[in-house]
Amino acid sequence: QVQLVESGGGLAQAGGSLRLSCAASGRTFSRYAMGWFRQAPGKEREFVAAINWRSSGTRYADSVKGRFTISRDNANNTVYLQMNSLKPEDTAVYYCAAARNAYTVVNTIRGPDFGTWGKGTLVTVSS
Repeated sequence: QVQLVESGGGLAQAGGSLRLSCAASGRTFSRYAMGWFRQAPGKEREFVAAINWRSSGTRYADSVKGRFTISRDNANNTVYLQMNSLKPEDTAVYYCAAARNAYTVVNTIRGPDFGTWGKGTLVTVSS
């Protein structure tokens, strides 16, 4: 069983940047695609970004393309989300997730393909 712990959330001004981290433990991290999701107050959880097991493939929600970058460090069992040009509408709890199955491709990956979730970290962007 894998455990995921997010960090790096906080308060940022519009136009600013934050970097989220997700530390994984408990299984062979390097075999699994990882993703970031977010849930704003009163809204459903939505997909933000995903990266495959060897960092050769990534996918982003249209709302964050060109502003957010997902990356991973398999040696340190960590996945990152670099968030630039933040907007107030990026305010949400951000969740890290690990795919259920090893070697999942990310070009069609969806929420149900992820089997383990962190507890989330709050990002607040002020205007």
